[in-house]
Amino acid sequence: MLPYGRQSINEDDIAAVAEVLRGDWLTTGPAVTAFEEAIAAYTGATKAVSCTSGTAALHIAYAAAGVGPGDKVVTTPMTFVATASCALALGAEVSFADIDLETGLVDPAALEAAVTQDTKVVAAVDYAGQPADMDRINEIAHRVGALTVEDAAHSIGSADRGRKVGTLADLTTFSFFPTKNMTTAEGGAVATMDAELGRRAHQFHFIGLERDRARMRYPDEGPWHQEVHEWGLNYRLPDVLAALGLSQLKRLDEFKARRQQVFARYQEGLAGIDGLALPVQRPDTDAIWHLYPLRVLDGRRREVFDALRAGGIGVQVNYLPVYWHPLFEDLGIKRGSCPNAEQYYSEEISLPMFYGLTDDQVDQVIDGVRTAVGA
Repeated sequence: MLPYGRQSINEDDIAAVAEVLRGDWLTTGPAVTAFEEAIAAYTGATKAVSCTSGTAALHIAYAAAGVGPGDKVVTTPMTFVATASCALALGAEVSFADIDLETGLVDPAALEAAVTQDTKVVAAVDYAGQPADMDRINEIAHRVGALTVEDAAHSIGSADRGRKVGTLADLTTFSFFPTKNMTTAEGGAVATMDAELGRRAHQFHFIGLERDRARMRYPDEGPWHQEVHEWGLNYRLPDVLAALGLSQLKRLDEFKARRQQVFARYQEGLAGIDGLALPVQRPDTDAIWHLYPLRVLDGRRREVFDALRAGGIGVQVNYLPVYWHPLFEDLGIKRGSCPNAEQYYSEEISLPMFYGLTDDQVDQVIDGVRTAVGA
């Protein structure tokens, strides 16, 4: 079965991990510091905080933004559930704004209608790897005093009008799961341009520990002393995984170039086929393309999905609208509230997309799609 995603590990990656295993640090140490500094340098952010997963990164970002019980968070339903459930974990009330049917990205006009003076955070998602319109989203959020979180689990390496993802929102979250654009095996990060948000993110992921004497309530307790002022969790990334991330980050531009080539080959090979809608790229964006989200029209998605799987092509669907999950259904959020997202879900198939995909394999997928739809 040709998978829809796969990591790329080379000898340099293996050597980087082995070097840490032979050293004195396994848990959080100098490799983590180096990795965080490298992420900040690559993206242009002023602060990056690494962590154990993309889900942890979202939890950290919401906590850094001060989300708490009763606060209102507005996000998109076209995402993995963690974008919304991590806000719930802090006691927030989550609502959803519909998407643009061509891109799968949250529709700024729908966001504008959804935010109120009580909104604490507006969370956008860089669906499939292309950046959401953060300029417009920042304007909408900041007008009501809300912060923005950009869930960039799909998009490290992407840019909008020459600015890299990691600098576009108040807080940006990354995922380094194996199928993502680069990997630490499991891991994630939060990036920000704001020093105070960065400090809060670091402290939350470090069990809330305060080690700055200037901020301590009892600074004269002794040189061993540390305090916890606010609740936090142990979301620290270990050095052994940070070493892999450092090595992978050096290859990210290479990964990006190949993903863009695969995307272009799909676009050319599938153009003009009745019953299909190809992904549309926002103007002025430079996307890394984590997914190739093909839409199969006329109610034939399941038929085409099953045919491709039967033919050895490991397609996937991304995603079930978040509020269709029983967790949110039980909170009273009704189906039908975001019709574009529901239509998009009913049509979407993610074709194989990863760095090691060969041109012959891309052509195999194209031929499989054409056969499945009768083109």
